[in-house]
Amino acid sequence: MIATLLFVAFIAMMLIGVPIGVALGLAGAAAIALANQDVMWFGLLAVPQNFYAGLGKYPLLAIPMFVLVGSIFDRSGVAARLVNFAIAIVGRGPGMLPLVAIVVAMFLGGISGSGPANAAAVGAVMIAAMSRAGYPNAYSASVVGAAAATDILIPPSVAFIVYSVLVPGASVPALFAAGMVPGVLAGIALIVPAVWLARRHNMGQLEAALPRPALWQSFREAIWGLSAPVLILGGMRMGWFTPTEAAVIAVFYGLFVGMCIHRTIKVRDLFPILRESGELSAVILLVVSLAGIFAYSLSTLGIIDPVTNAIVNSGLGEMGVLILLMLMLIVVGMFLDGVSIILIFVPLLWPIIDHYQWNPVWFGVLITLKVALGQFMPPLAVNLMVSCRIAGVRMEETIRWVWPMLIAMGLVMLAVMYWPQIALWLPHQLGY
Repeated sequence: MIATLLFVAFIAMMLIGVPIGVALGLAGAAAIALANQDVMWFGLLAVPQNFYAGLGKYPLLAIPMFVLVGSIFDRSGVAARLVNFAIAIVGRGPGMLPLVAIVVAMFLGGISGSGPANAAAVGAVMIAAMSRAGYPNAYSASVVGAAAATDILIPPSVAFIVYSVLVPGASVPALFAAGMVPGVLAGIALIVPAVWLARRHNMGQLEAALPRPALWQSFREAIWGLSAPVLILGGMRMGWFTPTEAAVIAVFYGLFVGMCIHRTIKVRDLFPILRESGELSAVILLVVSLAGIFAYSLSTLGIIDPVTNAIVNSGLGEMGVLILLMLMLIVVGMFLDGVSIILIFVPLLWPIIDHYQWNPVWFGVLITLKVALGQFMPPLAVNLMVSCRIAGVRMEETIRWVWPMLIAMGLVMLAVMYWPQIALWLPHQLGY
């Protein structure tokens, strides 16, 4: 009965507009209180304990740093210089600007761990450029929103960091390595429908008339941005610093590039940057901490074991259960953000993962691919919200352009599901 009330209260609060973190915390606290009615005040001591326990994990220190990196590189002009360099390589023509947008978003995925920050950085440059070249704003917003979703697959990734603190046997370096190949495949998969749509609908007819940047000059201007992923990921691989320390290194590198090299960031800009990243980090970490209360209530109420037994004994078989879980997460992803999905469902799914002996790193890539889909899948679609705001269009206008890209990334998810070595090959090669 209490278990039912837990989920009913959570869903009801979500429907009336209560923020998801608050809904998780209040529902969990109410369930804990009802389960300990005889010693209610003593039982409620579990609420602050689990609130703190949800935050007291070393890998989570990387989240505010990587969010700050995204804000810094958003304002440093790195994205514009990477775009010029990419255009200098691939040239002008129908479908080339969407290709550049996706490639640059993938590259920025090696710098920032936040999809919305990536969408803002790429969208601020590419949506205006695509509009000048004759691409509809709704299409441009769709391409940028979808491209930014690769950010949480290509390391560093906030989603992987959150997943690592919930699942034993899934280290941050192993998850980062496992996300690289699927992330690149997802980007390539997005390029195909983006270019096809542009050429089929005769978009970008003005693009060929625009000047092509000089290759050598654009390379010199982009070299500092090109070096950032090498420093961050190469330093972690060489053992010079941990993922958390890499986030701090990335912050100082971004400030050096923005303030000393490109000189696009002034001292007066630091406060807005710190405030913006602090607010976003606070939202993420508050959801993480309040989800700890919800997860504790799930375990103390004995909900997880019956759910696990019902799924395992459903007669669907291992692959049937896996497909069922992915379909469920796709539906949930239409309404919840990625971090919330991981925090709510991973504690529920862990016994199933353990029962079937699924590799936790591989499953982490699968669920993160699902999160990536959710970032540009209406109605929530956080990346699409950002790109639509920049483009000045409603999300409804993007649906006709978004669905081919959703199918393309969905095929990558199916490929990783059926061939786990797509995700696990690189971690094994690196010895994780």
